[in-house]
Amino acid sequence: MSRLAVVFGGSRGIGRAVSQLLAQRGHRVVVLSRNKEASQATAESLPGEKHLSLSCDVSKEEDVQRAFETISKNCGTVGYLVNAAGINRDALLLRSKSEDMLSVLHTNLLGSMLTCRGALRSMLSHGGAIVNIGSVVGVKGNSGQCVYSASKAGLEGFTRSLAKEVATRNIRVNLVAPGFIQTDMTEGLEKEAATRRIPLDRFGEPAEVAQAVLFLLESPYITGQVLLVDGGLRLTL
Repeated sequence: MSRLAVVFGGSRGIGRAVSQLLAQRGHRVVVLSRNKEASQATAESLPGEKHLSLSCDVSKEEDVQRAFETISKNCGTVGYLVNAAGINRDALLLRSKSEDMLSVLHTNLLGSMLTCRGALRSMLSHGGAIVNIGSVVGVKGNSGQCVYSASKAGLEGFTRSLAKEVATRNIRVNLVAPGFIQTDMTEGLEKEAATRRIPLDRFGEPAEVAQAVLFLLESPYITGQVLLVDGGLRLTL
């Protein structure tokens, strides 16, 4: 059955791969990004018809509220929500600027809270599924990523708690925690050294994470879970 799928951060990286896979499966997709041109280009590239692109900064409550008002008016009831919008400002804590800390927390954690709240208003009467994109760093921690790790660990706690809150309304909430994936966010890494830490001996592809997201969206008896998509990186601790 075709559903309306809303993908925040859907114009690049993992979010773009999720948008493509959902469209391939016959779902109508709303692609949201801070960059209006990028979200429009992604929506226009998707197979199928009636996809929508919107500009939205998830760290701004008014942006999120406006986005869901537009979605409700033009598209109807939300069936799937994927939160793939995220940023990093990696630095040792002593060198981290307060404004960078707030930007990371507001985008990665508060942003997903705001989008989930917006989607729930649409899902309460019909059910639905939410997948938040976390990180293996939120599970295991990493030097130089205190703030980013905290934002993703917070997202895991939020996901589990929300899953308990809305389960009786037939709304499932899960989290995918990727490891090293070939995206803009990992471009600056020393890949040879990083790959040596991964049992599968390579970085993952966005499409491989998208497969995990789709699995959780479509699995009717899974909620409150964290699915690591990290090539076994968690095993090396």
